[in-house]
This record gives sequence, C-alpha cells and structure tokens, in this order.
Amino acid sequence: MNLIIRDQLLNPPTWFASFRDLTLYCNVFLRDHIVIESDDPDPYYRWIKPKGGMDFIEDFVRPGSEDGLHLDISHNYPRTVVTDRIAPENVHRLIALISNLRGLTKS
Repeated sequence: MNLIIRDQLLNPPTWFASFRDLTLYCNVFLRDHIVIESDDPDPYYRWIKPKGGMDFIEDFVRPGSEDGLHLDISHNYPRTVVTDRIAPENVHRLIALISNLRGLTKS
C-alpha cells in the first residue's frame, strides 16, 4: 500500500529523526511504499537527501496523483491521518493510526 506524506510535514515543527523513524517503520514493518506529495519537490529533495531522508522514500508525486493512505496537515482525501507535525511525542500514535487505517482498507 502507498503511504503518501504531504511535503509540508517535512518542515519544522517536524523532527527529522522522528520522520526517519516513521518512514523506517512503515517501510520495513508495514511494507508500505512511501511517497512524498509535493507541487515543488526540488527543495525538499535537496534538504532531506543528504541527511538520509530518502532511504525509505520511493519518490515524489503530484498531489492527488496516487491512491493510498495520506499523512497530511488537513483532511483532503479519504483515508487520511491528520497531524501538524511528526515528533517524538506523536510518532507512536501516528504509526498506530496508520496501522489501524491500513487494517480497515485491506481487502
């Protein structure tokens, strides 16, 4: 399944280490294909690539072009987990919500 993360969630107040933890867990344990949804991927790619942020990311996609679970700052799509940041205090909750939502969407 695709996990589509909105590009704005790469910006502070997101903690980069927590972003890496979330993408590692979802890729390795949930076997999600993770993409970043962005209209302008170049600055995000240049910022996260040297830090290892692309290790578990498949690609960048245009908004609305992929089907899957969304991690977003607002409820723009069905099957969306809404958050304002990815940080140590919420990464476990986000993983649980993503896992639960995946369970509801499996056929």
